Amino acid sequence: MKRIQNNLVGIDQGSQVLFEDYETGGEMWTGKGDRQVMFPVRFGKPFKTPPLVHVSMSMIDMGNEAYMRLDLRAANIRRQGFELVFNTWEDSKVARIRADWMAIGELPYEDDWDLY
Repeated sequence: MKRIQNNLVGIDQGSQVLFEDYETGGEMWTGKGDRQVMFPVRFGKPFKTPPLVHVSMSMIDMGNEAYMRLDLRAANIRRQGFELVFNTWEDSKVARIRADWMAIGELPYEDDWDLY
């Protein structure tokens, strides 16, 4: 559990299409084996400390001739942002993905002291 130590709590959110590989013949649609896409996200304003980040798929467009093998996560969470990371593997064919995200955390307080 993350404990928030002041009364200034910030919530930032967004939605992002990570790729559209069907029309371009991109690797997620035409490739096989391990494939990954990383998309950098910047928060509207920095948090005081790295926030909690929740991600979810809000749209998926896939081929139906193979199993759905999908992994979506937030990585490298920092005060200023994070990376949305999508992975697939084997023979899954992914045309496009849209991911939604929400970050919740402490905001800087004007009376905070930065001694070090």
